[in-house]
Amino acid sequence: MAKILTIADAATWEVVQELLSGEGHELKVAPDGKDAFDLARDFFPDAIVCDGTSPQINWLEVCRLVKADRELATAYFVLVTTPEQFTGVEELDAPFDDFLFKPIAKQELLGRVRAGLRGRELRLELERTQEELQQSCDRMLQREKMSSLGELISGIAHDINNPITFIYSNLTHVQTYATDLIELLRLYQKQLVNPGAEILQKQQDMDVEFVLDDLLKIVNSMRTGSDRIRQIILSVQDFSRSDRSGWQLFDISDGLENTLLLLQHRLPAREGRRDIKVMKEYGNLPQVECYAGQLNQAFLNIINHAIDALEESSQELNESESIKFKPVILITTQVIDAQRISIEIADNGMAISEDITAQISDSFLMSKPGEHTSALELAVSYRIIVEQHKGELKCFSEPGKGTKFRIEIPLRHS
Repeated sequence: MAKILTIADAATWEVVQELLSGEGHELKVAPDGKDAFDLARDFFPDAIVCDGTSPQINWLEVCRLVKADRELATAYFVLVTTPEQFTGVEELDAPFDDFLFKPIAKQELLGRVRAGLRGRELRLELERTQEELQQSCDRMLQREKMSSLGELISGIAHDINNPITFIYSNLTHVQTYATDLIELLRLYQKQLVNPGAEILQKQQDMDVEFVLDDLLKIVNSMRTGSDRIRQIILSVQDFSRSDRSGWQLFDISDGLENTLLLLQHRLPAREGRRDIKVMKEYGNLPQVECYAGQLNQAFLNIINHAIDALEESSQELNESESIKFKPVILITTQVIDAQRISIEIADNGMAISEDITAQISDSFLMSKPGEHTSALELAVSYRIIVEQHKGELKCFSEPGKGTKFRIEIPLRHS
């Protein structure tokens, strides 16, 4: 049943208690306005019956304080008054929800309280439904954005992949041709014992020995660079793979490696921070049935958070401590049993904020503007892992030891 707070003198309280006690409600009483508001904040009543005729109760102040309080505003406020007093009450534009006249009639009080509580329940249910509807719309919008972004990135990567593949493939021939031409030039140098003045001058101007020595080094560097670009493009294509085809078998280790490759630019040393060392202890995992693109996004958000934590840790230290601090991210995967696997991503940075920890599983966080970016990214990861893949995401954080995220997901969903 409901919790009802009565703000009244002893005589009115006895009447209200007699009428409402038989309904099974939890009742409390406050003799004046100050005690009433303090009690309301501890009691969180569903309804408030306030005697506006009592001289020691400033009912208008109490009513406005209650309605201005975010947690108490939904309480159904019933004012007990007289016909003479009500004429003046109308002019105050007071925010009470209902009123009744003295002397209090039993059936009228019961009817007002029941109707008020039912109306409050329906209003709260409507608000919850609206929030859930807004949440569903935000989720659909977010999924559509991610899907469109994934298709865009995949298309760009495909367009870049064609020319870079052409360059990479032909560099093998360029290296072969350059080697052959250099060997031919060496033969000419051996056979041509007395070259003319023009040839000697050209050799001197271009520093032919340096060119011959550096040419193959340049070609090798170009091959290494183009191979790196190809790896990144393939990782981007794999990372942003479309989930429109539904569940698919996916290698978790490949997903983690592709994610790390995309975050490689954040790992080298920066001002005030040493290189971030990534240690990997991958188990022999079977392929997992999942939405690969979404799971990659969850990994990206969590590893990004770990990098942020390590950078913040370095900034908090003084110069000598920062030089000694060795930032590390440890990624461990293993099989739990025949149905589940685990992925742990740990860092030795600052402990995670309790506010962020509390918000990770906040189902309405996505629809709240201005939230902390890290909390938002972790909330997205929580949804992907827990809601989409029916897994678990747990956070263990301790000052001086860092933070560890433990992900558990089932192998199959059929």
